[in-house]
Amino acid sequence: MIITMRIVLVGYGEMFRSLADGVLNSKHELAGVFRHENVLYSPFMRFFHDIISPTEDYNYVKSHNLYDIKADSVNSKKFQNELLKLKPDIIIVGSWSEKFCVQTINIPQIACINVHPSLLPQYRGPNPYIRTILNNEKQSGVTFHLMDVNYDTGSILHQVPVEIFENDTGASLKLKCCNIAKKEIGVLLSDFEQKYENRVSQDEKQSTYYPQISLSESIIDFTKETSFEIDRRIRALKPWLNCHICFGNEFFTFKNYKIYTKISDKLPSTIVKKTDNSLFIVCKDSRVIEFISLKIKRPFSNQLTKYFLNKIIKVNDRVS
Repeated sequence: MIITMRIVLVGYGEMFRSLADGVLNSKHELAGVFRHENVLYSPFMRFFHDIISPTEDYNYVKSHNLYDIKADSVNSKKFQNELLKLKPDIIIVGSWSEKFCVQTINIPQIACINVHPSLLPQYRGPNPYIRTILNNEKQSGVTFHLMDVNYDTGSILHQVPVEIFENDTGASLKLKCCNIAKKEIGVLLSDFEQKYENRVSQDEKQSTYYPQISLSESIIDFTKETSFEIDRRIRALKPWLNCHICFGNEFFTFKNYKIYTKISDKLPSTIVKKTDNSLFIVCKDSRVIEFISLKIKRPFSNQLTKYFLNKIIKVNDRVS
């Protein structure tokens, strides 16, 4: 016999909407949701955004007629009072920037559960999609774990592996993880008592943590990275950051790229060929990558890009 549980969902983005779908498709009740816009904006600005420029999360909440909790933090008295009124059995968190305080964690009747897109205890931190691809992992996953006052450290209730393919981007890996979470949240809730009893503490000796990606990590270093490492960097950062090529004090983005198997005898970072909109640059492994549809990161970018490619940048120059 499945006992219907009351769920409050906290989160944003694809993971938030995927988990909401999963709960709605289960036999359990989605009693309320807390969107990230509540933390980002004042009540007036949130109202303005919801009316003038609504997010996908807002449209989802409205289209499903969900109770939209209003507060400015998961640790605020207002949010805690809303929880006391809603009397949730479980809080589920899918993507969030705040650390939960113990007072909030203790309010639900059963547990607070975080959904983390890696196989914990490995790849704790804010964006494991990027880090797993950068580190050439062949597998990631989705972990449902009990929450405590630290990030991503609570006992594991349920884990599902996700294969990483050679052409995966950060975006495609995220979508795969969200689809798994959508399906598996129902599995977790339907067998929650047994999974709670069989929960497993995380092995701290096996834990790894990676911080948020920095802007400097979007700059390609041709003297230190092989063509395969550059390919992984470009794929991993997509769609959060565009990778950049640095020439002097100028930064260029690109729409596409192509790796050539032919080996060059030029030094890494050397420009071996150019066209009206692309550069061919040697990598650490002597392979050449063509960067297509370049655009300089400055005002009047179209005109400046054309000027730099035609007049300033020359074959055999080296990028920074």
